[in-house]
Amino acid sequence: MAISDAARRQRPAQGVYEALKDQILDNRIPPGTKVNIDAVARELGVSPTPVREALQRLQGDNLVVATSGRGYSTTALLDAGGLRDLFEFRLLVEPWAARAAAVDRLGNPARRLDGELAGFRERSSSGGDIRQDLVAHDTHFHELILAASGNGAISNAFEQTHCHLHLFRLYPADVDGTITIEEHRQVSEAIRACDPDRAEEAMYRHLTGSYRRFAEAFDGGSAVTLDARRAPFVADVG
Repeated sequence: MAISDAARRQRPAQGVYEALKDQILDNRIPPGTKVNIDAVARELGVSPTPVREALQRLQGDNLVVATSGRGYSTTALLDAGGLRDLFEFRLLVEPWAARAAAVDRLGNPARRLDGELAGFRERSSSGGDIRQDLVAHDTHFHELILAASGNGAISNAFEQTHCHLHLFRLYPADVDGTITIEEHRQVSEAIRACDPDRAEEAMYRHLTGSYRRFAEAFDGGSAVTLDARRAPFVADVG
């Protein structure tokens, strides 16, 4: 379980947190695996204290769970029902948030969204970990739109789902980010144009497309047909 040079230069707990999070998201630490604190400390060349601190943060991300007398274990992957529940929640709040962000010209987040898109392209061309870069980009892009809606309660509720971390544990639905980035570009363009209808529709298409891509993990690779606006996710997946 190697820790990067960049992570080593950070304070120990942050470096350990990033190393363990990457391992969990890549399923190099499989779901349901007990995390041995002493073993992790030895492998990363740190004391047990920053490992415990990192595990507490990962528990807040719902990537590990603490069991009395048994320590920490990695959480289970989302099942088909959990995936559907998560996207039903997202469809309730994110198209609305994109519409709200497109209405407010003074608080329009398009410049920051474009900067996030450009930053991802730059990072992905530098030969780094494309999957981890995509997780970070996807998280930040959607959080910017939620924040621009001006509704702190909804932003906080969204943040508590840690949805991007759990989605990207399933499998690389869009391994190089090509589809995701194009859909994000369409959302950003609609928000920049202050076109609420188009922004809402672009976010809706992005989320339903993302759901279908991730749902293939449970559906043997076949397409998933649904219309979330008529009957959100009524069809069982898998």
